[in-house]
Amino acid sequence: MCGVVGFLGSTTFPDRDSATSTLRRMADRIVTRGPDSDGYWFDADDQIGFGHRRLAIVDLSPAGHQPMAAPSGRYMTVFNGEIYNHIELREQLEASGDAPAWRGHSDTETMLACLDAWGLERTVRACTGMFAIAVWDRQTKQLSLVRDRLGEKPLYYGWQGTGNAATFLFASELKALKAHPAFSAGIDRGALTLLLRHNCIPAPYSIHEGIRKLEPGEILSVSLRAREPRIQAYWSVAEAVEQGRASPFQGSPAEAVDELESLLSASIKRQMMADVPLGAFLSGGIDSSTVVALMQAQSSRPVKTFTIGFNEEGYNEAVHAKAVARHLGTEHTELYVPAPKALDVVPKLASLYCEPFSDSSQIPTYLVSELARQHVTVSLSGDAGDELFAGYGRYTWTHRLWGRISRCPTSLRRMGAAAITSVPPGAWNGMLRPLRPLLPQALRIANLGDRLHKGAQVLAHQTQDELYRSLVSHWMQPAEIVRDGSEPATRLTSGQFDALTGIEKMMALDAVSYLPDDILVKVDRAAMGVSLETRVPMLDHRLVEFAWRLPLDYKLRDSTSKWVLRQLLYRHVPKALIERPKMGFGVPLDMWLRTSLKDWAEALLDESRLRREGFFDPAPIRRKWQEHLSGSRNWHYQLWDVLMFQAWLDHERV
Repeated sequence: MCGVVGFLGSTTFPDRDSATSTLRRMADRIVTRGPDSDGYWFDADDQIGFGHRRLAIVDLSPAGHQPMAAPSGRYMTVFNGEIYNHIELREQLEASGDAPAWRGHSDTETMLACLDAWGLERTVRACTGMFAIAVWDRQTKQLSLVRDRLGEKPLYYGWQGTGNAATFLFASELKALKAHPAFSAGIDRGALTLLLRHNCIPAPYSIHEGIRKLEPGEILSVSLRAREPRIQAYWSVAEAVEQGRASPFQGSPAEAVDELESLLSASIKRQMMADVPLGAFLSGGIDSSTVVALMQAQSSRPVKTFTIGFNEEGYNEAVHAKAVARHLGTEHTELYVPAPKALDVVPKLASLYCEPFSDSSQIPTYLVSELARQHVTVSLSGDAGDELFAGYGRYTWTHRLWGRISRCPTSLRRMGAAAITSVPPGAWNGMLRPLRPLLPQALRIANLGDRLHKGAQVLAHQTQDELYRSLVSHWMQPAEIVRDGSEPATRLTSGQFDALTGIEKMMALDAVSYLPDDILVKVDRAAMGVSLETRVPMLDHRLVEFAWRLPLDYKLRDSTSKWVLRQLLYRHVPKALIERPKMGFGVPLDMWLRTSLKDWAEALLDESRLRREGFFDPAPIRRKWQEHLSGSRNWHYQLWDVLMFQAWLDHERV
């Protein structure tokens, strides 16, 4: 795991030393991604430079140092990530007589040997892993950027400057690009509207105009002769979905569990490859428990596992994680985090996340990464189980709800929504308070009026797609909040999965949007902020392809989500330790904004400041802030979107 930086076409450097100095400044901005060593390479004739920060995981010797040249000398690379099957690739090269005299045992050296033998596209297709790669071809004078299939590792790029004097920049994080003298990008207001809708900025957009993110499964090629980047996909979720539907799994449920265990165990075995201490996050839920169980089954000594707990009711899974760890016999470390320690993370978020990012579970993710890093350098996680095996409650909730409300004409539903919202939330609370003992348990909540208003929004939707999009949105009309904002097209609006319906369509959309743009970004930046490598065994592309071959009934059966994954887990962990309501990995943000974070938030949401800066219409923001403070509504998700942008903006000015 490392950080990469580079540029092409920079003519502003009088000598090699000045170019290297710029590369070093860029790389130093992302030093936590690679604190062990650094390296730089610059070719003045071709106007190309690479920089690298190394977190040594495999082959800790100087033989793994980057930038690294291919044995032929044709290719130069900087590489971030891991190729888990690189030993098998070496064996293939040796069997065909294409292997060089190996200098070490790093996967970077393997990848370069494959480039010499097979070329770029075949090499990338042969690699199983997570990676962001830059390759310079001395023969064709072409720069290629590659991102892994599911988007675990980030890669930003873009031209800065004008005409033939422009410079093409790339890096693992935006903050590195800003250290290059050519960088001058302004804020992209379209990307800002997407932040308000999704609490993240989806690829290919970034917060800066002219700077993009390479999307998962893509290869970008650019040169000084052909300056317009050419992008091709070498793998995609859409292709995996199409092939899975064309060739569905024909085995029995028990055979599906067997195949899943085989694929996931093999993925975990490969991902336990490391020359440094390794462990796993353990929440005690289905996904992380399955990963840890299969790790322990393949390990001759106790696996190191980590979890954090909170004393606030409804936010603590540590007790469940401890029970699973005890049963599996792991070497378990838990840390109960007092509220002040969690709040101490908030000022770090703008630096950790190099562009505005507002999934508030970023706070506990950072804390558990910080805990793990005190003991290990690599940690496996259970991410992606929900997207692959229908784990999110919103899938079944949306499908069932739409089945009921769609029977009623849209006009009547809109009239009902208007009637509900015509009564203020506080008035609803007052009217229903005497009836509270008579209501079902699910409706005996303190602020039912707020829930009724939010529920009323659901009634007006015309399609299930609209309903799903509203459930994954924070601000419903973000372009009305951002001044001069317009909302760009995204994967959610592309119609890419229109051949799918219902739950499978929601799963596919999450796999190309929520998973890479939110979940994987959250984990990567939090972990890399403390120099911890994270690995996601369920994102082995062969396992993803298998999951899309499974009938939906094997994932969601008799109202049980992740059915096939649960059956696998029950082979290793008693059902009684696992079965409980799903709990999000969150913090009591709504309460914090009314108490400990109130003054901090008030300063960032000050009306005169918002008006002066000119990015937002202050009125709807201030209205939501006052309603939140009064307790009449819960707007913490929407407010956190704005607050994270404001905090990021402050950080940029320093």
